[in-house]
Parts: sequence; structure tokens; C-alpha cells
Amino acid sequence: MEVILLERIEKLGQMGDVVNVRSGYARNYLLPKKKAVTKTDGNMAYFESQRTQLEAANLENKSEAEKLSEKIEGIFIAMVRQAGDAGQLYGSVNARDIAAGAAEAGFNIERRQITLERPIKTLGLHPVTVSLHPEVQVTVTANVARSAEEAETQERTGEAVIKTDEDDADERDLLAEALSDDEPAEDTDADVDADAEIDAEVTAEAETDADDEQNPVDEGDDAEA
Repeated sequence: MEVILLERIEKLGQMGDVVNVRSGYARNYLLPKKKAVTKTDGNMAYFESQRTQLEAANLENKSEAEKLSEKIEGIFIAMVRQAGDAGQLYGSVNARDIAAGAAEAGFNIERRQITLERPIKTLGLHPVTVSLHPEVQVTVTANVARSAEEAETQERTGEAVIKTDEDDADERDLLAEALSDDEPAEDTDADVDADAEIDAEVTAEAETDADDEQNPVDEGDDAEA
């Protein structure tokens, strides 16, 4: 389905762009949220007549998002979940759960504003990106713990109460990176050639000096000649 964007949509386009999207995405999200209209001659004419007002509204929305970002940036969203001794959750935490946790904390965040590469499946502190506006993003922390007390401890210390396999993997990656930085750089072909050339020059000079010592020149003979 072709639609006209009424605002900038990340990874989709800018205000006024005509883009082709899935019908379900358009009908369930873009159209009801007034983020786009279907592409017709009438809607194209309407958009052009309303462009100035739409741009002004977009600036106002951006300003409101920036004000909200000052309040929400860096907050911890606590979520209590059951987990095993190794820190693996019995289930997972997804974008909908984080939106619900934010609502409990007094912040209205839509599920579609939350970016998660994959569901959270371990206890601990997990950074999450939230798009308050196409041009305003903040980072919050999903504080997943087995109890409110554990969540408070994690927020206070900035560390997970239980070290998970993911934490161990991250530490191994950091250690491997540090060790690779400490390894001496290998000689390049140019360096090897340069060293060989210097050695050859030194050897040649030494041989010349040895020849001079074995065959000294008599200054007197030179004078008679």
C-alpha cells in the first residue's frame, strides 16, 4: 500500500515522502495514529495545502519530546520476574513489558517507541532505546530482578546481583580485546626489507675497513709515483 508520510518515520522516510508499506502496518498503525494517509490525488493536494501547519505541529511535538527526554533519560524501569539460580528468566521481557513498566513509573511510552534487538532473558540491567520523536531518542534501563529489594540493589550499585552467562561472555570479549591490543605489531614486508638493506650496508662497510687494514697504502710510494 502506498501512503504519504505526515511526519518523519525512522527507517521509512521524511514528511511528505510517498512510501510503499504493508497493508497491515498502514491500517493498524500509520493511518490510525495519523502518521500517514493513503496516496490519492485528493490526499496529495490536501498534504501540500497543509504542509506548513504539519511542519509547525511537528516542531511542537519535537519540543514536547525534548522536554520529556530530560525527565526520562537514564531512568531505571524495575520489573520483577522469576528466574533460576544462573539468572535465566522463566520467560522473557519484551517491549510491551517495558512500556507497562514505564507507565507504572508515570511515563507514557508506546510499545512501538521501544527498540529491543531481542527479548530480555536474563536478570540484570539492560539498556533500552526509546524514540520519543523521530528526532529525539533516549536510553532507559530495564532493571530486571527477582524482587523489589534486588532491583533497588542493582539500581544503587549499577551491577547485576547475579552474574549471568552473558556477563561472563562480555568480560571474555573485553579481555580478548585488551590482550590483542597488547600484542606487538608484526613486521611488515617493508620493515623487513629496510632492516635487510641496513644490515647489508653495515656488512659492506665492515668488509671495506678490513681490506684497508690488510693492504695499507704507503704515502711515500704515492709521492714518488
